Amino acid sequence: MSPLHDFATWEPLVRLLRADKAEAFAAGGQVAGQISQGAWSVPLRRPAPQPGRAAQVEDMQAEFDAVRRVQGALVDLGVEGVSFTVKIEPTGRTVLRLLGPSPAVEDSIGSAHPGSLVLVEGALPEPWRRLPEPVPGAVPAPTVDLALLERTLRERIPGAIGATAEEIAAAEARLGVALPDELKVLYRVTRARWEDWDGDYEAAEREGMAVGCELFSLDDLYIADVPSRPSLWRFAAKEAVVTPPAAAVQGLVGSPGWIAFGDNGGGDRLAVDLTPGPRGHVGQIIILSHEENIGAGLVADSLTDLVLHGPDARPRRRRPRGDEEPSAVAWVHHKSLRSIEAAAHPGLEVLNIGVWDEEPFSLAPVIGLPRLRTFTAYPGTVADPLEIARLSGLEYLELPPEYWRVLLDAGAVPRSLLAAGIEARGDRSPLPVVDLANEILALWNRPPITRTRLEGDLGPRP
Repeated sequence: MSPLHDFATWEPLVRLLRADKAEAFAAGGQVAGQISQGAWSVPLRRPAPQPGRAAQVEDMQAEFDAVRRVQGALVDLGVEGVSFTVKIEPTGRTVLRLLGPSPAVEDSIGSAHPGSLVLVEGALPEPWRRLPEPVPGAVPAPTVDLALLERTLRERIPGAIGATAEEIAAAEARLGVALPDELKVLYRVTRARWEDWDGDYEAAEREGMAVGCELFSLDDLYIADVPSRPSLWRFAAKEAVVTPPAAAVQGLVGSPGWIAFGDNGGGDRLAVDLTPGPRGHVGQIIILSHEENIGAGLVADSLTDLVLHGPDARPRRRRPRGDEEPSAVAWVHHKSLRSIEAAAHPGLEVLNIGVWDEEPFSLAPVIGLPRLRTFTAYPGTVADPLEIARLSGLEYLELPPEYWRVLLDAGAVPRSLLAAGIEARGDRSPLPVVDLANEILALWNRPPITRTRLEGDLGPRP
């Protein structure tokens, strides 16, 4: 038996839960949580720090130690994470149920309920399958000046060690793409390797100031393509690739023509863009926000422009005007669109129905829309859940358990789905949600979420 499935591994955490949730257990209830190798979410109240003092690790040492026992078992077994429920009788008899994992279920991010169900192995959301559109007329910006760029860099960082032609060729072979001329000039002036600075932090800072960003070494250049920007289905399926006719940057997740070469110091990556939008320039400099799943902003028309003038303080993004096409992603709820009719148009790709306290909606206005691929809904918002089966072409469907129950009982779950989500919030027990998830997975012959029952005896409470 692995340590993960040994009650003794969990006992310190279970004892903490019994002390903290005594009333819930006395009333016959259960508590639930989730632990992964790098994080956890367990319903324990942490003690308030002493007045005038910040919280210290030792204030929560018992919780940390108990969780780390479980995390160590996860690492030993090669399991990323597991959810659990625990029920403790007044006598101390304890039933602990471990839920998961399944290779067909994504991370639940701190929730005991299952994450998105991947119904087709290896399937990606539509925006993550998009490649750049060709822009035949795109050319470099007029600001490109190779001689001026090299002269400026050498003046700003004298004595820097540049890359050889062989080193640049090796980088190109590793990346699978030829470096644009401006990047070659940059790295011929400095290859930006830490060992070249011999521990001189000021030299490294001067180099960043000279370029306008924290420069990656030649060895750390990478292609900011789709695999470099992963996202869970529950988020990715609700995005849409949109590139307006006047956009300088294509609204992609990533591109084989985005060569990341630096960082703004806050986790956002700067890249040379070789696949610009309709109004962009080949070789323009874009920024990819670490807080967004998709798209990029324009910060300079060229690397020469970046070095001479620095990045734009506010990256340029073309914001839609009222006379433009309606959005490909629509939210219907009490603080956004207030009807399905207002969201419906031929270009609609994603329809989300959120919190709504009036009459539930008919989906008739969006039935037959050619591009609708994602539909999500909160409880009590859809008048007839069987209308969902008439949304042809759905790839992702996220519904509360009661709507899934209607579709399952009617044999009406859309078979076009690539992934699915169960909208389960609050204190709803994860056990019936896991059972429901396994029913859905079974329709695609996908591996179920495992359920393991552990029993133990904590003895009477002291």
